[in-house]
Amino acid sequence: MNDTIPSISDITDAALAERLQSAIDNKTKPLGALGKLETLAVRIGTILGSEAPVLEAPQMLVCAGDHGLAARGVSAYPSDVTWQMVENFLAGGAAVSVLARQHGLALTVVDCGVRRDFQPRPGLVSRRIAAGTADASTGPAMTAEQCAQAIANGREVVRALPGNALLLGEMGIGNSSSAALLLSRLAGLDIGACTGAGTGLDAAGLARKRDVLREVLALHSTATEPLDALAAFGGFEVATLVGAVLQAAEERRVIVVDGFIASAAVLVAQALQPHVTQRCVAAHSSAEPGHALLLKHLGLEPLLNLDLRLGEGSGGALAWPLLESACRILREMASFEAAGVSRKDA
Repeated sequence: MNDTIPSISDITDAALAERLQSAIDNKTKPLGALGKLETLAVRIGTILGSEAPVLEAPQMLVCAGDHGLAARGVSAYPSDVTWQMVENFLAGGAAVSVLARQHGLALTVVDCGVRRDFQPRPGLVSRRIAAGTADASTGPAMTAEQCAQAIANGREVVRALPGNALLLGEMGIGNSSSAALLLSRLAGLDIGACTGAGTGLDAAGLARKRDVLREVLALHSTATEPLDALAAFGGFEVATLVGAVLQAAEERRVIVVDGFIASAAVLVAQALQPHVTQRCVAAHSSAEPGHALLLKHLGLEPLLNLDLRLGEGSGGALAWPLLESACRILREMASFEAAGVSRKDA
């Protein structure tokens, strides 16, 4: 195994899961009445190895990078929007900035390879590899060395962050194309089904995007292994997120997965280390058509379906209160015995 890839253990614990379920079943409510929140509580308890889980110092990690493939017109927005949105994140004006403030999430923005130099400031981490990836329609988006470095960078960034929960976010014009390409190659799906409008392409733009992505897949037909596919299709921010996911999984943090691009990073990480997804919670199912296919492939059921297609980690931030509620139900909700409430069969 590549030395940048940690070994991720199986955290299946039938006895703990049984105790968690028993505790939930004994709360003052009809059996199963809290629905998916109960499933979520068991999942978080299992990840953290606790019957009374507490989510501590949650970290929103937004990785940003530019894509050479954007020059082929696969996005409705110009590449300059990547650096402009990074500035917006740091100024506190983006959706994820607002939602992170609302929910008490520490926001870290990582420059993984944006075509612009940024002035150092709080909340910005520079792990810049190059000024954007190469054009995947003419060659690999990244060299193998660049890909390995990006993964190592993601691991390093997460190691430096406190807490036991990591929320994934990203920014990069053209990165829905990378996600579609990774999904198509690693899950064996037709690229047409994996490709959507991204930031808002019209019908003609979407048709052009699909044609370009078919070209890219054909050009890199031999890139079938996870790291080869990641290097071929990019981008720097996706590869950095792969490293972040692997590190968070190794540390047994709860990983809150946002939309299509963040899920594509989990897809690569899962292809490298299958037990990664045991630590993951899918925040939502986005309006991007490939996302539902990707979540199904990963075996993750989304908490929300709000037709989001923003990225940034916005869906993860919106879902965050559900995770906190699930933990509080386990810790604070009374049992029938403690509350003196009669059971149905009493």
